[in-house]
Amino acid sequence: MRQGLQRNTLSANPFQMFEIWNAQAIDSGMPEPSAMSLATVDATGQPWQRMVLLKLFNEKGFVFFTNYTSRKAEHMANNSNVSLLFPWQALGRQVKITGQVEKITTAESLKYFLTRPRGSQIGAWASPQSQVITTRAMLDAKVDEMRQKFKQGDIPLPSFWGGYRVRAKTLEFWQARDDRLHDRFLYQRNQSQVWQVERLAP
Repeated sequence: MRQGLQRNTLSANPFQMFEIWNAQAIDSGMPEPSAMSLATVDATGQPWQRMVLLKLFNEKGFVFFTNYTSRKAEHMANNSNVSLLFPWQALGRQVKITGQVEKITTAESLKYFLTRPRGSQIGAWASPQSQVITTRAMLDAKVDEMRQKFKQGDIPLPSFWGGYRVRAKTLEFWQARDDRLHDRFLYQRNQSQVWQVERLAP
């Protein structure tokens, strides 16, 4: 029988709870434990999802990086309400987060950009993310062009690339149990901005 979650074993702070689960996901050896599904909504009300990578988290929120001209960036510019899902299936766990997204500072984006492999830095410059391209050869040619342009010295941060922070409004921790009688606990702030925890039926 799978071990479940008990209310008295949960952290009072959901970010501390996430830190514990995130560390366990990394230690488990599962592929891409930082991968999370990001859901946005377009101008017609149509939801879209895609996988992005969590690069930083703390009590301010959950940070990922992308092209500011991408489809998701367009959605977020028009509607800042988003949701995240961490699908840690190997552990029988999910973490579901709702909140509002905002751009992080250029200084924060630059700090992370400088840690990226050089090939990924080139890729950020070369790819017109979400735009139609007719052939792969066009993309490869752009990559070659950027390699030549930046063949010496550090690669600068593109003005059209950077980070977003999701400021969480709710966090739900989901633990699989036998017979689909899963454990679910939802954290959300009350009117006094104190985190409250409620158990949800599976």
